[in-house]
Amino acid sequence: MLKFPDNFFWGAATSSYQVEGSNRLSDWWQWEEEGKLKYKSGLACRHYELYKEDFDLAKSLSHNAHRLSIEWSRIEPREGEFSSKEIAHYVDVVTALKERGIEPVITLHHFTNPAWFTDKGGWLHKKAPEYFLRYTEKIVEALCNKVRFWVTINEPMVYSYHAYVIGIWPPMKKSISNLEKIGNVFVKSHILAYRSIHNIYRKNNLKPPYVSVSKNMQCFEPIDCSFKNILAVKLRNKIFNFAVIEKMIREKTLDFIGLNYYTRQVADVKSFNRYRLLTDICMKKTSDIKKNYLGWDVYPEGLYRLFLKLKKYNLPIFILENGICTTQDNERWEFIREHLKFIHKAISSGVKVIGYLYWSLLDNFEWHEGFSPRFGLIEVDYNTYKRTVRESAKKYSHVCKTGELAP
Repeated sequence: MLKFPDNFFWGAATSSYQVEGSNRLSDWWQWEEEGKLKYKSGLACRHYELYKEDFDLAKSLSHNAHRLSIEWSRIEPREGEFSSKEIAHYVDVVTALKERGIEPVITLHHFTNPAWFTDKGGWLHKKAPEYFLRYTEKIVEALCNKVRFWVTINEPMVYSYHAYVIGIWPPMKKSISNLEKIGNVFVKSHILAYRSIHNIYRKNNLKPPYVSVSKNMQCFEPIDCSFKNILAVKLRNKIFNFAVIEKMIREKTLDFIGLNYYTRQVADVKSFNRYRLLTDICMKKTSDIKKNYLGWDVYPEGLYRLFLKLKKYNLPIFILENGICTTQDNERWEFIREHLKFIHKAISSGVKVIGYLYWSLLDNFEWHEGFSPRFGLIEVDYNTYKRTVRESAKKYSHVCKTGELAP
């Protein structure tokens, strides 16, 4: 039997826009209504209304931690105007978790922005870090006595790439030069937020919080040993996996490493230019590698390889997202089990892993993929909004309850 550490965090994650529904003042909603995006989020999972029911289910599954995000557009619907009603709502949400013995892990930015912020230029605006800081301070002041774990920004490089490089997310900019530019803005925004969050806790005589980002990482591999593919892997590791966190570590503004892991990427570069070195991938179908519903490789060993690379930073690692979209629920449990085995192996190798949060608690709105990818431990019927706990959730629940996994 594989035994995980005592006080390990077990649970799942969600994000506000993907589950709440009717986030009408968000830039993403605005672009949906203008017909610029293929799918509409609509009522999503109605989690805004049904959060207590959803947290009851999480508790019944022995979760002791849950990651959620705050919707900035609800909190600051117009520039400089803050909604006391919506702040109170999120206080109630966090209180509901605490009442059920579930540790809240709060994300401040999960891809979406207030429409007014994007209309002003979004993350390319020179005052973007100041706007984000103002919002951060408002939320942290309201929740600091209930929250220990904060995530400032979810997957900064994923957002930068989709929104500012290939342009399939709002604000649909297309320039490879934006990648480093937006990355640096996110780093600055995180540093300002990190220092402010710690100052707020000191001011309120509270124990220091744990603050990080949620960093998506992939296991990059070359299709062959050619120089261009080896170079591509080196560049992608540097730019997409490690550059952001290394800048934050140098500024001493990470209390742990928040890690999101889903898949590997195989580099198969066609020509020598920066864009191709960063984007060309192998699209070959391989019989020995399982795929999820979206065609991503299922590659648990890649998580272990990343752990070994992250070990040198000597920071605790919290898995904030790891999941599979599939129509076959047995594949979901197999995915969880195999990744947990490699997490246990990493812990046995001296890596300090403090928790595992599956993505996601509920089936939800998956951005430009719409509602068809099903990641949830809990199935959502989008006609009735009925929740049904999947068998994979029950098997995972046993691990959450006992801290043990059959090898």
